[in-house]
Amino acid sequence: MRSYEETLFDEGHISNHIFKNRYIVAPMTRVSSEADGTPNDRVRQYYERFAIGGFSAVITEGIYPDTAYSQGYEYQAGLATEEHKQAWKLIVSDVHKQGSKIIAQLMHAGAQSQGNYYTDKTVAPSPFQPPSDMIPVYGGNGPFPEAEELSKEGIEEIKKGFIQSAVYAKEAGFDGVELHGANGYLLDQFLSETINVRNDEYGGSVEKRLRFILELIREVRMAIGSHMILGIRISQLKATNLRFRWSGGEKEAEVIFSTLGNLDVDYIHLSDDDAATPGFGEGTMTMSEAAKKFTDVAVIACGSLSNPEKAASLIDQKAADFIAIARQALANPDTPNRVRKNMNLDDFDKEKIMLPKAYVKDFELEQGLVRED
Repeated sequence: MRSYEETLFDEGHISNHIFKNRYIVAPMTRVSSEADGTPNDRVRQYYERFAIGGFSAVITEGIYPDTAYSQGYEYQAGLATEEHKQAWKLIVSDVHKQGSKIIAQLMHAGAQSQGNYYTDKTVAPSPFQPPSDMIPVYGGNGPFPEAEELSKEGIEEIKKGFIQSAVYAKEAGFDGVELHGANGYLLDQFLSETINVRNDEYGGSVEKRLRFILELIREVRMAIGSHMILGIRISQLKATNLRFRWSGGEKEAEVIFSTLGNLDVDYIHLSDDDAATPGFGEGTMTMSEAAKKFTDVAVIACGSLSNPEKAASLIDQKAADFIAIARQALANPDTPNRVRKNMNLDDFDKEKIMLPKAYVKDFELEQGLVRED
């Protein structure tokens, strides 16, 4: 029987890229850039320390791709301008010098935007107001405004923003791009039947609700070419509705994952509260098991996987190919190095995680506000 060290420190592959181990840093909201979205030295040090700590790859925080409606938080990093791109180049270079890969997660907040340098207006597939209040620790206060419905012209403009940002990512030297289709942000809003109530080709059945995501994947792939990694992040839960689940359960999961797997994506990244628990009710598959069953692409599991034995078991059971960790990575930026040396891992201490606006307190943690993007 293999030890968990052997499993976690095997080389892995995503497309034609070799990863030195199975540990990946999950994307996490950090809101530490300049007001205009330019990553600074603080951001640069944040990413470098994970590479020094032995992670095979780092997926960035959600980066907004345009200067219109995509930004979700004040001081969020962007990849929407030449200035943004030049700042990311330095970060990418630092990570590469340590032998790690770095993937840019491109995120459009849609109706979940609570701070935008460029506008106060929000947009969504249909008129929609997120059900919970804005997130205080990330600078928000009170209810979200109701987002305006996107026109077809607006949808095309959003696609152009993603495509340009993906090109900037390629020019900055990123190894890949991850499209953020999880946690209630815009792509997930299109996928969600309770949010997307459109009557055109972008709304209705799950196949139609997938249309925008599928078009975006195809067009981003054309823009970045075949060598660069292209992944997508998927979840059921949302930042403003942690109890949300797909009404169609495993059958809906089969449609979603098999459709995505037939496109030119290199991996599917699953975000869940606990990646080792049933995703669709008692006795069902986990989210990552479903993705493995219904696709042939690499699967990254994320959610309560700080314990190395638990993390390795998902890979050994062929329920995932890689493990992404968030809070444990904040507590231990050198997690892979510690695990390899059989060193203890420090517990996540919320009082030590300081953001520009506030300390993280018990209430925010209970509501899931220190989370994966």
